[in-house]
Amino acid sequence: MRITDPQLFGRVAVALGGNSAEREVSLASGRNVLEALRSLGVDAHPVDGIPALLDALRAGHFARVFNILHGRGGEDGMLQGALQALGVPFTGSGVLGSALTMDKVRTKEIWVAKGLPTPRFHAYRKGEDIAAVIAELRYPVIVKPSHEGSSVGITHVFDDADLPAALELASRYDGELIIEELIVGDEFTVAILDGETLPSINIVPKGEFYDYHAKYVAEDTQYLCPGLQGAAEEEMRALALRAFHASGASGWGRVDLMRDRSGGNWLIEVNTTPGMTSHSLVPKAARAVGIEFPQLCWRILETSLGDVAA
Repeated sequence: MRITDPQLFGRVAVALGGNSAEREVSLASGRNVLEALRSLGVDAHPVDGIPALLDALRAGHFARVFNILHGRGGEDGMLQGALQALGVPFTGSGVLGSALTMDKVRTKEIWVAKGLPTPRFHAYRKGEDIAAVIAELRYPVIVKPSHEGSSVGITHVFDDADLPAALELASRYDGELIIEELIVGDEFTVAILDGETLPSINIVPKGEFYDYHAKYVAEDTQYLCPGLQGAAEEEMRALALRAFHASGASGWGRVDLMRDRSGGNWLIEVNTTPGMTSHSLVPKAARAVGIEFPQLCWRILETSLGDVAA
């Protein structure tokens, strides 16, 4: 639904910060969103964390929520369930899409069941026979928490010597880990906005991998948008949209992929509340088609005007 009058949104809570491992990124995203919405006349106000947000909503202070809480609590279905129970409209995916995509293992299981390409993987818990897992997948692999984002707790592992430290790091964040085949190739992401894909981005970090530093700190990471041309671009965007819908996601989000040396596309994960910082990818893709940051925030806020129970 498209609108032109900011008053139709009512008083908007920009939910930011929180207490997840991605708090600092969420604060940066939230500040940007808040400034953009206010520049367009939206009556928007910051609210830090879920308890404060729910108190304000129960008191009737806000008409809807622009959710920019990254990570656990804000992106995993918990907040979405509370907002649906209160009958408060919000941006982004509902309970199912949020909970499923925050769980990397279950998301990949859905993709496998749907016949969508994703790297081979194993859901690992402490005490399992790690040697058997590695024998099945073979090096190199990626070790990461199943329920985190923003490259938190991720290690690329090339031999047995690096494996114990990788498992220990990922276990700080989650009891269930995902050990995944490492696809050798180029990293891509495709943003989805209200049911349509934006141009792909080919991410070219200065270092070997697109880690937390390359995402949020480094100024030398290259972003090529569109990342592909012609049929290859159309194919990747179509796959990303299928993966997004298959995982129950809606509204807006981002699908991360790898493209191997033979031109094959491999689905990695879905982000239902992507970053909106100065380094973030959805704003870069939107800008490539003439949607500047304030208009992007407006378009995302418009997705809250649909069915509250979606």
